[in-house]
Amino acid sequence: MANTENNAAQQDQLEIVESKFGQTEQYIEENRNKIFTVIAIIAAIILGYMAYQKYVKTPKENKAAAQMFQAENYFELDSFNLALNGDGNYPGFLKIMSDYSGTKAGNNAKYYAGVCYFRTQEYDKAIECLNGFSTDDKTLGPIATGLTGDCWMEKGDLAKAQKCYNDAAKSAEGNVFVAPIFLNKLGKLFEKQNNYQEALNIYNKIKAEYPSSNEGRTIERDIELMNIKLGK
Repeated sequence: MANTENNAAQQDQLEIVESKFGQTEQYIEENRNKIFTVIAIIAAIILGYMAYQKYVKTPKENKAAAQMFQAENYFELDSFNLALNGDGNYPGFLKIMSDYSGTKAGNNAKYYAGVCYFRTQEYDKAIECLNGFSTDDKTLGPIATGLTGDCWMEKGDLAKAQKCYNDAAKSAEGNVFVAPIFLNKLGKLFEKQNNYQEALNIYNKIKAEYPSSNEGRTIERDIELMNIKLGK
């Protein structure tokens, strides 16, 4: 009796499964054209992306990188106007930024342009370019942020400069070459505001965490000076 009931139950389950498979097959059959259309669209998107990468983006990246060569040469020679605007035969960073936006070279051109504008004391333009530059590099990113702080310092906006220096130092934490540079700038900014205790805190941080850095090797005199001003 039990076997008969089990067999009946299994038969019922089998019929349910077969019914669901039948419904699925019926759905596929009735919507075959729609399903194939969706698959075709997905395949077209994938192929289109691959074609774009191969025939559009990669050549554009390569051409942009090649266009950067002469502008970088002018930059290294401190010929900032030529680096920015080109020489008539080769484009400068500004044109590369415009013509090759979305490429690595176009992005890097924003950083170079920011430095050029800083060196020519056009701080608003420098800030605009540097804010448009993006990178995950743990050295270049903090440097760009710190340079933005230098621009704000030159413009007399100490609050924005302080934020940039603080952000740069935090993002470069552990980097013995970069972090102490912006910590030191932050300390000097606090000194400028007569906030000697905060400056002392920063200098002690440099001494404790970056003693082998250029800043760390000479920071003791700044610490002593802050202690004198604080009457310690």
